[in-house]
Amino acid sequence: MDYRKTLNLPESPFPMRGNLPKREPAWAAEWDQKKLYDSIRAASAGRPKFILHDGPPYANGDIHIGHAVNKILKDIIVKSRNMAGFDAQYVPGWDCHGMPIEIQIEKKYGKHLPVAEVQAKARAYAYEQIDRQRQDFKRLGVLAAWDTPYLTMNYTNEANELRVLAGIFEKGYVFRGLKPVNWCFDCASALAEAEVEYADRTDPTVFVAFPFEDPQAVAQAFGLSSAEAGATVIWTTTPWTLPANQALNIHPELDYALVRLAEPQSFGSLVLLAKERVQTCLEEWQLQGEVIATAKGEALALLAMRHPLYNADTGYQRTAPIYLADYVTIDTGTGVVHSAPAYGVEDFISCKQHGLLDDQILNPVMSDGRYASSLPLFGGLSIWDANPRIIDALREAGTLLKTEKLRHSYMHCWRHKTPVIYRATSQWFAGMDRVSTDGNTLRETALKGVDETAFYPAWGRARLHAMIANRPDWTLSRQRQWGVPMAFFVHKETGELHPRTAELLEQIAQRVEKQGIEAWQALDPAELLGEEAAFYEKNRDTLDVWFDSGSTHATVIGGPNGDMQGSHALALQWPADLYLEGSDQHRGWFHSSLLTSCMLYGRAPYKALLTHGFVVDGQGRKMSKSMGNVIAPQKVSDSLGAEILRLWTASTDYSGELSISDEILKRVVEAYRRIRNTLKFLLGNVRDFDYATQAVALEDMFEIDRYALAMTASMQQDVLAHYERYEFHPIVSRLQVFCSEDLGAFYLDILKDRLYTTGENSLARRSAQTALYHITHALLRLMAPILSFTAEEAWQALHEDQDVGTIFTTLFHDVPSTHDAGALQERWSRLRQIRADVMREIEVVRSEGKIGSSLAAQVTVQAAPDDYALLSSLGDDLRFVLIVSQAQVQTGDTLAISVSPTPEAKCERCWHHRADVGSHADHATLCGRCVSNLFGDGEVRSHA
Repeated sequence: MDYRKTLNLPESPFPMRGNLPKREPAWAAEWDQKKLYDSIRAASAGRPKFILHDGPPYANGDIHIGHAVNKILKDIIVKSRNMAGFDAQYVPGWDCHGMPIEIQIEKKYGKHLPVAEVQAKARAYAYEQIDRQRQDFKRLGVLAAWDTPYLTMNYTNEANELRVLAGIFEKGYVFRGLKPVNWCFDCASALAEAEVEYADRTDPTVFVAFPFEDPQAVAQAFGLSSAEAGATVIWTTTPWTLPANQALNIHPELDYALVRLAEPQSFGSLVLLAKERVQTCLEEWQLQGEVIATAKGEALALLAMRHPLYNADTGYQRTAPIYLADYVTIDTGTGVVHSAPAYGVEDFISCKQHGLLDDQILNPVMSDGRYASSLPLFGGLSIWDANPRIIDALREAGTLLKTEKLRHSYMHCWRHKTPVIYRATSQWFAGMDRVSTDGNTLRETALKGVDETAFYPAWGRARLHAMIANRPDWTLSRQRQWGVPMAFFVHKETGELHPRTAELLEQIAQRVEKQGIEAWQALDPAELLGEEAAFYEKNRDTLDVWFDSGSTHATVIGGPNGDMQGSHALALQWPADLYLEGSDQHRGWFHSSLLTSCMLYGRAPYKALLTHGFVVDGQGRKMSKSMGNVIAPQKVSDSLGAEILRLWTASTDYSGELSISDEILKRVVEAYRRIRNTLKFLLGNVRDFDYATQAVALEDMFEIDRYALAMTASMQQDVLAHYERYEFHPIVSRLQVFCSEDLGAFYLDILKDRLYTTGENSLARRSAQTALYHITHALLRLMAPILSFTAEEAWQALHEDQDVGTIFTTLFHDVPSTHDAGALQERWSRLRQIRADVMREIEVVRSEGKIGSSLAAQVTVQAAPDDYALLSSLGDDLRFVLIVSQAQVQTGDTLAISVSPTPEAKCERCWHHRADVGSHADHATLCGRCVSNLFGDGEVRSHA
């Protein structure tokens, strides 16, 4: 007789090898075809909503590893919330307007195209990019409303964005003014704060003398009777701003010194600078001198200094008054700051506070970075080319004390990687400190919104709070073509907005709803203004693209009660439960969304913010094509499987940087294989089990099976708590430990004998299968949000030939709880400790070549009274727990373990070495319990 055929060996259609790169695309296509997301929606209908609002990626270029991390994290959260009993919908979105797409159109078709043509080509290009990115996101196993995403260029969204603009205009936040804004010469447009990055750059620095206009006034300010010629000295890293100088700033409370130089310079014998900087500056200039008088800064207010190029050209024969300013420091420089109000925020504020009018501000730098041709000496030059020419002119004028090169961190455009300057332009702003119609400033309301928001990780609160507390007014306008227009009618003479602006914006929005933003381009003002059209012109500016995405809580979700009639207002719910993006979005989408929502609704549009770090290589370096360390998600999916990317994402602590490399991914593959092997075992051993008719009641189950359920319930409780807190790497760790140690190295290892050798329908086997059924359901559902392809594959294998739908419409499993779970866990925790000691001793004997498998051993355990009672309570089942052929327990003072080879024969069927092998004449190679299990009443076991 072939006794192997009498064993209950596991069988399952679930293969050992996942072959993920080949099989995943077919699964993703099947999910799409079967409309899996719609099935989840139907199953979740009527439950409490949980809304994770998608921060829209930009519709340009293939997705990178950062996109993959972002979408996978969102998918994990949405799936886990659905399985926790919520209606968690996921409407993906794309940011479609703005500079990058416009640049692509310029590259492909050239500049100076008609606006209507730019808009048409940009819209078509965005659709192409969205389709490419959507396929890549689906390939990652992300389930979402892919057929009905929100696009910021959808006509409804564009129209609603104009309604948002009308709303904040009516509340008094919007104004027009001249202010220095971040300006990119390549973009020929203002930039948002989030569009500026910092990189090192080398620039010339100069110490420059501003000669006294009235030496006698200077002498009097310092309490001196006699007057001498001299100069105030400044230090700057931007010589190109000197032609636009209009003032000097000093700190009112600092001490300033008048220093007589040992060798008079062309501007005179005196220099004025902060007292604490005298020694350092004299050494820098290689000059000698002595302090002849000191005075507080406030005593020097309004003293006039000549422009340093006063003698070089009549165009510079003007003076710069000294203004008092608290922002002046003495860390570097001279304690006197040169002020060009067109090119510095503090400069602008200071000069405006002292009465300078907008039309009096000198602003010679044009939008392309060149000086106006009318500027004396430097007209037509780019500011960067002008720097050395300006230094030469200062040297010839006798006002240059020193120049050198300085490498420093400087603002750059994040698109062009070129330097950005502050440049005063007439723009539309949302005022941070303007009092709105509800009596509060935007800054106050936004800071309150930050305080009321939960942050994951917690440090995000302080970061966003500081950004809101210190940010300038929001520059809403951009000088572009592919964007939602600031659809204002501006009076040609006064520059004032039409008195019916809010009403007109709604009329324009209604047109945009039908024809898109192109409707504004085609609109004849007379259609809305009638005879008044002759006095008004259409504003040409577009809205900052951050206003597009920052308004989606209204344009997509619909705001409170769906009052904006957002494109997905029926499906979603305001405010969102969660926004999740990279940590850079504290200054980006989180920021702009907060401001628009606070202006419109007086609160944040989200209840919680979650941020993840950036992806770096195994050495902690930023991903860079030039360094060759870029890992593309498409390549990982094609070579290892998207499941490996999902497991890597979940297993990494996203609160900091996420490291990825081929070596790291290899470790993830190994972890995946261990989990898959566990599933293979579980599925194979419950394949012939019908829970409805064969399940064993909890009170009748073997003790170790009840312990396994208690262990599973405890694990599930931990995992669900981590899901609740959006902590995924502890979940992966917990599941790995559960599979490899709790199950693989302990419970399943012990269980194999009972599953394979006892009677097919015996209590012993069905008790084990009952436990395995619950463990399998719990494990599959807990891992489904992370290992989605594998969990769904296993789910279908578990319900072979049954149409049970998808695992994603189920809830987390209800693991049966036993009243003595705590006691069971305490009891078996100690048994496992002792078992581990025994296994180590067995391994020693095996390594010496005395035994092969542990079943060739017999074990004697000497134990103290408590442990003796514990081990003895298992009776003969102790040998099954220890996986040996014979186990004895003796009393003693401490734990002592003796392992020796057993002299008994080996049973052909169960491989145990027993004295009763051959005791049955018809089955000479079998032990007594195998004979009983096959032909009799079956062996008696109760614990294991």
